[in-house]
Amino acid sequence: MDQEFWFSRWAENKIGFHLSDTNPLLIKYWPMLDPQRSDAVFVPMCGKTEDLSWLATKHNEVIGVELSEIAVRAFFAEHFYTPTVTSISPTLKRYEFDEIALYSGDYFTAPLTSYPLIYDRAALIALPEEMRTRYVERLLDLLDPKGKMLLVTLDYPQDQMDGPPFSVTADEVKTLFASCKVTHLNRDDECDRPPKGKAVSYFSEEVWLIEKP
Repeated sequence: MDQEFWFSRWAENKIGFHLSDTNPLLIKYWPMLDPQRSDAVFVPMCGKTEDLSWLATKHNEVIGVELSEIAVRAFFAEHFYTPTVTSISPTLKRYEFDEIALYSGDYFTAPLTSYPLIYDRAALIALPEEMRTRYVERLLDLLDPKGKMLLVTLDYPQDQMDGPPFSVTADEVKTLFASCKVTHLNRDDECDRPPKGKAVSYFSEEVWLIEKP
């Protein structure tokens, strides 16, 4: 993953992947995880998603990590939150306000612990194929035993459009999470959110429940 690519996307406000409202898939399928208010939730590569605020109404602790400090600052500014900022290293800071704590820095090196619940809408599909195994290995290390994850992926002909977001097929999801119970919750073949100006023969959004042994 080219970090400069993501830095420039945020700096230039080229964030077509950002949803201005809470993801309806999160609202619909989050109850499938049997979440408890006391369960901490981890959101990898979170951007400034509105999903963080929605999760904070349901949980006492929501932790995110995002490479771009611009995105982290924007999240708090747009919600009129004044976070406490802790500098951990020259390239890593922790922003915290009430239930929400966001690390601005590298997902692979942020000082994360482990969590009973994880929500991934736009992290796995942001990564090229050669990085996904490493990403999932760390993700599963961050998921508690018996922990659960809600995963949203895209499926489209990769040869018809360059990522990100990338296509991650059902077979790849099952391979990446082979050590877990993988349940397919939904496939939307009428998904109308391919990147602007891009034409593909199909563009589907899929939802998965991942359960760690």
